[in-house]
Amino acid sequence: MNRRRVALLAAVFLLTACSGDQEVTAELTEEFRTVLLPIPSDPTISFALWFNVGSQNDPPGKEGLAYLTGEMIADASTENNPYDEVLEKLYPIASEYQIRVDREMTTLTGRTHGDNTDLFFELFEDAYLRPAFDPDDFQRVKNDAINFLENELRYSSDEELGKAALYDFVFQGTSYAHPSVGTVQGLESITLEDVRTFYARYFNASNVTPGLAGGFDNELRQAFEVSVAGLPGAQDNVEVETAPAPLDGREVLLVSKPGADASISFGFPIEVLRGERDFYALWVANSWLGEHRNRASHLFQVIREIRGLNYGDYSYIEVFPEGGRRSMPPVNVGRRHQIFEVWIRTLPNHQAHFALRAAINELQKLVDNGLSEEDFELTRAFLKKYLLHYAVTTSERLGYAIDDQFYGVGDEGHLARFGRILDELTLEEVNDAIRRHLQYENLKIAIVTGEADSLSQALSTDAESPIEYEAEKPQSVLDEDEMISRLALGIAPDDIRIVSVDTMFQR
Repeated sequence: MNRRRVALLAAVFLLTACSGDQEVTAELTEEFRTVLLPIPSDPTISFALWFNVGSQNDPPGKEGLAYLTGEMIADASTENNPYDEVLEKLYPIASEYQIRVDREMTTLTGRTHGDNTDLFFELFEDAYLRPAFDPDDFQRVKNDAINFLENELRYSSDEELGKAALYDFVFQGTSYAHPSVGTVQGLESITLEDVRTFYARYFNASNVTPGLAGGFDNELRQAFEVSVAGLPGAQDNVEVETAPAPLDGREVLLVSKPGADASISFGFPIEVLRGERDFYALWVANSWLGEHRNRASHLFQVIREIRGLNYGDYSYIEVFPEGGRRSMPPVNVGRRHQIFEVWIRTLPNHQAHFALRAAINELQKLVDNGLSEEDFELTRAFLKKYLLHYAVTTSERLGYAIDDQFYGVGDEGHLARFGRILDELTLEEVNDAIRRHLQYENLKIAIVTGEADSLSQALSTDAESPIEYEAEKPQSVLDEDEMISRLALGIAPDDIRIVSVDTMFQR
């Protein structure tokens, strides 16, 4: 059978979209399943290509190879157009395409108005079928990646630095540890020939799931599938082991950055993934504890609103990149290994010890006591409405449908399943999931700080961390502060490591 002839085979299954008024179909073609979200009333068309590859597949010593390969597809010249001409052609039709390289997923996405489909598709197809691998483009994207690590991640956002340090700390020794963009030495070692080889091995028709959403017709769908079938031939995709080592006690990584305030992230691996019933039960608990950018969540109230220590305090049961500029969960960052994470946004160094104790204290109370009936009902009611904001655009809905394929959620789809299970959950289920999946004894803690030595001394001796306020506080708060300031964290000196910010993500 001609591999470029798009011939549908037997099975067609349905995935319910977030709003429930359209069907997402994933049809098994000769080569692959194509995720389809037809919305005839939408004048735009969204494209997606999910490649089953990510930074976990970077060869040792060449960390960043997946990222550079992705950039040479989406941010570089094609055989038919120099990169500046690609941009010049996209600009007047208000269209774009971009790529996200994460640990396990690489997703090329694009969007255009239906009137401009022919021109856009020609450019989009060139990007994934005919990358030029131009040496000048390669040097540019490599320099940009190194600059991101050496200057932006290390020096422009202590919050993102702290979160990246935590993942490196939790997953040390695995290919999950380094940022998706790579490491400085890894990037420096990569050659253009490495990129060509990586592209041929992983960006092929046997390793891709296409997606199409919006006001497309069957002719475009067939053209897209024929085009994707023209990717390089199949190559072996070796399974990579990325499971983190079990934690034993509390360990601390202090990133010493002169002049910096304190940014805190701590967490531990959890064995629950999207689609499982426990996942949705945990999401309720986590939403109550620290829903991202939600002023009503508990950590925000305890640390920000009542005590005014910082800007925000959040928790997560799935990876949440770009948290400083994103309100809703991202798409296309699916991972087989997740961590429970608490993010305490930047605060003065002298308050870091207290804030860490306060957050661990709240986690401990949640694990030991569970949610109350009132908190459970309020949080569930909030989530049933908040969930509608997770996928408001066609591109986002297509992104969730792609993620459903990654997680194997099945016909129902994650967002629809989320809504259904919210209606079914009981307080007992949520509290049982908390007891089985959350804990506070075994933690990895990453703190970016300008006072690493003094903080290390305070943590290792469990020194008291009293706190003072400029404004008057209720006696109940002051009484609780006294308890928090003496909360034993039990961190031994040997379990604290100080590293210079200049060495982070170097190798």
